[in-house]
Amino acid sequence: MTTQANRKNARAWCARMAALLAVLLLAAVPAGAMATTLKDMSYQALPGGKVDLTLTFDGAPPQPKVFTTTDPARIAVDLDGTALDLAKRRLDIGSGATSSVTAVSAGGRTRIVVDLFEAANYTTRVEGNKLIVAIGSGNGSALASSAVGNPSKALPSTSTLAIAGIDFQRSKDGAGEVIIRFSGSGANVDMHRSSGGVTVDFGNASLPPKLAQRLDVNDFATPVSSVTTRPQGDGARMEIAARGAFEPSAYQTGDKYVVEIAPKQQQQTGGVIGSGMSAPKYTGARVTFNFQDIPTRSALQLIADVSNLNIVASDSVGGSITLRLVNVPWDQALAVIMRAKSLGMQRDGNVIWVAPQTELAAYEQARAETRQRAEEAAPLVTDFIPISYGKASTIAQLLTQKSLQNTAGGGAAGNVNRGFLSSRGSVTYDDRTNTLIVSDIPEKIRQIRALVAQLDKPVKQVLIESRIVIATDNFTRELGAKFGASGFFTNPSGQLVSTGATIGTNGTTGLINSINAQNQVIAQNNLNQQYAAQTGGTAPQPTLPPAITFPGGLNVNLPASTPAGSLGLAILGSNYLLDLELSAAQTEGKSETISSPRVITANQQPAIIKQGTEIGYVTYQNALGGAAGAGTATVQFKDAVLELKVTPTITADGRVYLALDVKKDALAGFINNPGGGQVPQIDTRQIQTGVLVDNGQTVVLGGIYEVTKGNTVTKVPLLGDIPGLGMLFRNTNRNNTKAELLIFVTPRILNESLK
Repeated sequence: MTTQANRKNARAWCARMAALLAVLLLAAVPAGAMATTLKDMSYQALPGGKVDLTLTFDGAPPQPKVFTTTDPARIAVDLDGTALDLAKRRLDIGSGATSSVTAVSAGGRTRIVVDLFEAANYTTRVEGNKLIVAIGSGNGSALASSAVGNPSKALPSTSTLAIAGIDFQRSKDGAGEVIIRFSGSGANVDMHRSSGGVTVDFGNASLPPKLAQRLDVNDFATPVSSVTTRPQGDGARMEIAARGAFEPSAYQTGDKYVVEIAPKQQQQTGGVIGSGMSAPKYTGARVTFNFQDIPTRSALQLIADVSNLNIVASDSVGGSITLRLVNVPWDQALAVIMRAKSLGMQRDGNVIWVAPQTELAAYEQARAETRQRAEEAAPLVTDFIPISYGKASTIAQLLTQKSLQNTAGGGAAGNVNRGFLSSRGSVTYDDRTNTLIVSDIPEKIRQIRALVAQLDKPVKQVLIESRIVIATDNFTRELGAKFGASGFFTNPSGQLVSTGATIGTNGTTGLINSINAQNQVIAQNNLNQQYAAQTGGTAPQPTLPPAITFPGGLNVNLPASTPAGSLGLAILGSNYLLDLELSAAQTEGKSETISSPRVITANQQPAIIKQGTEIGYVTYQNALGGAAGAGTATVQFKDAVLELKVTPTITADGRVYLALDVKKDALAGFINNPGGGQVPQIDTRQIQTGVLVDNGQTVVLGGIYEVTKGNTVTKVPLLGDIPGLGMLFRNTNRNNTKAELLIFVTPRILNESLK
């Protein structure tokens, strides 16, 4: 009896302590906590892609705390002391920049998460027992202003703010938190990813000199390695260096801004049965099992105890299994069990549903059919999607284009593939505003917006610089000589007789004619004297013979064609004449022509640039007898241009593939047309090729090197071969020409700031 009494007293004491503890816990709860319940959550799609999210409470709405993230784009609304009483905790919106809304509750606090397609403005206001969050259509800005109850997102005040303090701490889940405190509220903060971390700009908050420093936080064992803060203009910039894969987020409350750098959670894929992985990686803790005919459900319970996961087995999972596994990962053990019993699984967070594979397949098929029926019953929503860089007509055609597997025909009319639209969806476009007009269910509109966001991006541009270098080198040398010798004497009768042979226009013939004329005069005087002596008369006065002209006759006439200089020598004796003339010419010429066409074009868009002359010429058709003008005259043209045709393709690794056609033509001269007129001759230099080049690298596409050498000797046979003396009897012409063509190309991908 004493023992029973003691037990009864102990139970009574425990009951009193429990009641006292409950009273203390109730006293510790703040006044008004848990006094508000969120009863309804709805939305209204407004024109221009705006959305009003309405939260209805059973009383006055609590003070909201709102913060945003950029990657992914989200708006989070925290409501302290609020419980949930919603029939549906998730709303799929798919209008404007808003994708969906989800409500979660834990620890006496409710969080409303708004998933966005892109960063968008928002405002909050209170109307009675309703809190309305107005979400903009999405203009790339994450800043917002709050009309009521959101001082952390108010417009920047006109007073000057200053950063009052910078602190760093490590959260319980291993994330690094950078806490920035300001001298007041209304700080204008912009956070974005950068190379190697996160950059935070404070547009209207100055930085005291004592806070312009670098914090080394490696010892905290977080993804953050350092935090560097420095002034920038009228504000400040903070650079947070992080390592590994991380997820940044930030929120602002009053005069405090918190940046959280959390390690990115990797999705566990090891041991997933039916995933199609040829070589799965198992990372679970190692276990040892040795059982004979253990029930399959019991084996799954053992796996659940080891892995700390929730495993739900279907009613159709049964039978027994024999296991002997020594020091293997638990996820591999689970894979062995499933493979042995023809089971499959689906994982959602830390909950795994295990069922036969046929049952899973039937479940997935039923889900697909349910989803299809839901799409057919869902209300249609019209959305306007502006296109910035492409053409709305082209994207509309892409959205409605049939897939390849359905273009061959043979299907029923109701099963015709409609591209990215549902069976009831439609799309059109407005050319004037370059806007897509999409009418479809919210889920499809969300998918189309995500697709358009990936396609409607500025096309990269490429600057192609080309240089065409033509270098020539000419050398010509010519040596020649003129040489002549002639002689004459007076015979006993006083006549002058030539004894040398000369050549030339005033050579032998002129000299003989001059001597013959003098000899004729001498002979006539002799005849006159003989006649006077025979007749006894007086002879006429003798006539003076004409003077003999020595024309300088030449035996060899091989001079330089265009002599730059000559050296002459003549020797005149009493009865001979010797002429010698040496001539020489040397020509050297160097020329270099550099043509540098350049052109800018978009990726995969052909471009052409050319400069030159159209050479006109006249030809005659049906001419009679070859006389010009007797037939029909036709004017035609030939191009002599410098031309660059190029189509660049930017590869995924930042290089450029160029399809090139470079041409450099020049007029060489004219040739006579048999029918009349002249036809121009064109010197053509052209290269067609494709080349893969690094960004900014110069490559030589090709070159042509030509060398022409000529040596011409004109000489008198035998005499021209005499050493030394033979140069008087020959003409030597040596010609050496070099020509080189090089083509250089340099592609440069233009930065976004230069476009």
